[in-house]
Amino acid sequence: MKNLELEVCGGCNAKIPAGSLDEILKSIPSNYRDDIIVGFDTKDDAAVVKVSEDTAMIFTLDFFPSMVKDPYVFGQIAAANALSDIYSMGGDLVCALNIVTFPEGGDVSILEQILKGGAEKVIEGGGALVGGHSIHDPKVKYGLSVTGKAHPDKIWKNNSPKEGDVLILTKPLGVTLVLNGHSVGINSEQELNEAINSMTRLNKNAKEVFSKYNVSSATDVTGFGFLAHLGEMIDSQFTAIVESEKIPLIPGALKAAEEFVLTKGGQRNRKFMEDKVEFQIDNFPLEEVLFDPQTSGGLLVSINEEDGKKALEDLQKKNIDGRIVGKIHKRFDKDIIVI
Repeated sequence: MKNLELEVCGGCNAKIPAGSLDEILKSIPSNYRDDIIVGFDTKDDAAVVKVSEDTAMIFTLDFFPSMVKDPYVFGQIAAANALSDIYSMGGDLVCALNIVTFPEGGDVSILEQILKGGAEKVIEGGGALVGGHSIHDPKVKYGLSVTGKAHPDKIWKNNSPKEGDVLILTKPLGVTLVLNGHSVGINSEQELNEAINSMTRLNKNAKEVFSKYNVSSATDVTGFGFLAHLGEMIDSQFTAIVESEKIPLIPGALKAAEEFVLTKGGQRNRKFMEDKVEFQIDNFPLEEVLFDPQTSGGLLVSINEEDGKKALEDLQKKNIDGRIVGKIHKRFDKDIIVI
């Protein structure tokens, strides 16, 4: 086990399909409490508990197998991904606990690098790493249980957009396609590094920009892909019209899709959303990008148009390439129409 190498087949691509989770959660008993503002019933990004009139605590958990061979980078990506749920709820990071599975007899220097990468991202986010739990397992997995806080009246939910809102996306799509494409020689080292740079970048700065404005709804784009996360936001209340030409893309993502480097997660996402999306474009590779599972993806924010334009200017000042990718309309036949 001293020659242990991380596998390139993890990240949010390893998530259980959204449809399967929906069925499972229907049978899980729950207990209503007055202090719980957000629970799992709305499929939101994190749980929120009100502790006082001006403070709510945000709780989330995320871990997965590696999607890169470099253990330090894996730790950074896993941490950035776990912290993202705090930011997508409009919260500030407080602390985090490590979650680790690692092979018995494995090279502990690999584990050390994973934990170092994760710890540095927690510190970058302004939080404290306060402990964790580890067990032996044949496959390496890493992530964090994370706690944040926010004002109870300023929590962003993932299913409360308003008609007329614009949709802003803060990171490009296609990371899993590029990772898989690189593993079979289709995507270049530079394209791989673009994907890694995106995944290791925290959503903290984007959250701080949007906090100055009246956000209607927000989520982060992760394992269910852009379209399924947008579908959760729409929740059959409205129709989102997405402008395909405005979608930001990781360099090489379309090339990988054109070569049919398809992801299992992407196909699961396509199956789950097939009755909820209408494509008015003839562009299969772009469809694959829109279904592609994202690891540590960007924020997807529904916001009134005037505030949205101002927020874009502020994002640019922080070197965040936010894009208006669509708009919320009254309800038509489908949750999402891609033009």
